[in-house]
Amino acid sequence: MPPAAHPLTAPLLAGNRRALAQAITLAESTRPEHEAQAQTLLAEVAGQANQTVRVGLTGVPGVGKSTFVEALGVQLADAGHRVAVLAVDPSSARTGGSIMGDKTRMPRLTVHPNAFIRPSPTGGTLGGVARRTREALLLCEAAGYGVILVETVGVGQSETQVAAMTDLFVLLTLPNAGDELQGIKRGIMELADVCVVNKADTDPKAANRAQAELAAALSLLTPHSAVWHPRVVQASALTGAGVDSVWEAVQAYTSTVDLPAKRRTQTAAWFDELLREVAWRTFLQQADGAALARLRAEVLAGKLTPVQGVRMLRSPATAPE
Repeated sequence: MPPAAHPLTAPLLAGNRRALAQAITLAESTRPEHEAQAQTLLAEVAGQANQTVRVGLTGVPGVGKSTFVEALGVQLADAGHRVAVLAVDPSSARTGGSIMGDKTRMPRLTVHPNAFIRPSPTGGTLGGVARRTREALLLCEAAGYGVILVETVGVGQSETQVAAMTDLFVLLTLPNAGDELQGIKRGIMELADVCVVNKADTDPKAANRAQAELAAALSLLTPHSAVWHPRVVQASALTGAGVDSVWEAVQAYTSTVDLPAKRRTQTAAWFDELLREVAWRTFLQQADGAALARLRAEVLAGKLTPVQGVRMLRSPATAPE
């Protein structure tokens, strides 16, 4: 007889939101037994999801990410889409929990029957995404959510990791893009598939100028896709104006780009990333702790360069005379 299915498998595949929340909690747990159970569950629901769209959203603080995510999510949910939002908050250095609580800033979407919101702490992970965001994304898809919105902490050079797990990357900006462009990292701009000038209603002239400046800036960057040129649109999350044009840009992207091929590439990169983590942990476990401490002290004292210290740890025979 085949092994018994995980108790959360059936309710998760049936779209039960409580089961989805429990499954994500299991995946986020750092306890070894929970990690094993989560991987069993993920294996059982793998391949069960229908066609989905994964959208990453980021932007500078104050651009209105949560308000925009709610406006887009409500519009899609009202149209019959099942929408899941993975809102990643900064972690408290003391408790490890979320600081901001995105769920409290999306009151309409929180109570919508077609929506599911999961705020998660980053746990100190670089990239503005939680360590288990990829697993949470897969679980949401297995539960029948066709649109997954991943809202990240904010713009930073390391935040480009969100592009490694989503189908397209949306960058939110403000009407005063001339000044704001100076604060946006080039790597973020290069990865953007759609740029949204949010709060366009506050200053229409400035929004038009920002749209033109962003389009010009994007045209100077090397495109990361041979079949898609980034689009710049205007919107107002507060009034809802232009939000539909953002979704139209998303649909145009998904109908143009080979998403299955892109996801295979992302999965391969994820495997390689996990492999490096395992290799690093294994190396530290097998390393001579006393030798490591001695070499670290010599590097800090200036007797060895960091490269020499690492080489000596790998092979003591390479020690300098």
